[in-house]
Amino acid sequence: MPAVTVADVTALPRVPEPGAAAVDRRVRSVTTAPSGFEGEGFPVRRALAGIDLRDLDPFLMMDQMGEVEYAPGEPKGTSWHPHRGFETVTYIIDGTFEHADSHGGGGLITNGDTQWMTAGGGLLHIERPPESLVMSGGLFHGLQLWVNLPKADKWLEPRYQDLRARESALLTTSDGGALIRVIAGELAGHAGPGSTHTPVAMMHATVAPGATVRLPWRRDFNALVYVLSGAGAVGPEKQPVRTGQAALFGPGDTITVSGNEKQESRLAGLDVIFLGGQPIREPIAWAGPFVMNTRAEVLQTFEDYQKGKLGVVPATYVPHGAAGGNA
Repeated sequence: MPAVTVADVTALPRVPEPGAAAVDRRVRSVTTAPSGFEGEGFPVRRALAGIDLRDLDPFLMMDQMGEVEYAPGEPKGTSWHPHRGFETVTYIIDGTFEHADSHGGGGLITNGDTQWMTAGGGLLHIERPPESLVMSGGLFHGLQLWVNLPKADKWLEPRYQDLRARESALLTTSDGGALIRVIAGELAGHAGPGSTHTPVAMMHATVAPGATVRLPWRRDFNALVYVLSGAGAVGPEKQPVRTGQAALFGPGDTITVSGNEKQESRLAGLDVIFLGGQPIREPIAWAGPFVMNTRAEVLQTFEDYQKGKLGVVPATYVPHGAAGGNA
């Protein structure tokens, strides 16, 4: 169950139905995310694997972390690692994650919070559950999305945006059949708190069993829907989708998602992530945690990393102890 819920969804602002002239985006493909492990061994689904980078642009990849119920001593994160040339967006649906970097930045995100990190010219970074969660165990579920930066922004100074759950715009559909959390971008005049270098939209929707969501979508954006949990259908063709599957849409003005009448008893409905952005359309040279425009830039980045130019691990790492910590 996502942490961000409301007692009465019908009290929220409504997303108006798109007009009769609006063109429904048709489904181009449905892919199934492979499962694996990242960092120190936390389970992930590589959500957008199998979709061509030209269709993902400006996005690079997305991992669904969990959903997992940890026993005491089990929670895991990552070791220190470098980034350069893009942004990481970490959205914690349930649980707590702690971030820190070689610049002294970072913070704690929990239960609907998002941390938008612009790696820019480079830094070292660590992500892990706080010691209290390691000791107690508990539910952990989240996403990490990688967003490319245009060439002009790849050398920006690193920075964080700590986006609290309460800052997300909360909306519903005309019939009250869905709870929509706007994290970045704009929907029906309501903007999410995320500030982006490339125009993008990121939304999390819980669609009630049997309900349909038909969202207006910018024509100059690509369009993707990833199923976090549940079962339903996408597009005017009502293409079936289920947990761990991503739908890529073609051109048009609207995206349609429906929840099946019957869902698992543990679920409130169909939970999906809506993603869209304005393509950057620049060359991508990508190796591990570095995303640049040319192979020479990637090789230079590896050299810079080995020389310590992306930062060094602090001699003393003091975890941030309270939510809301900023760079």
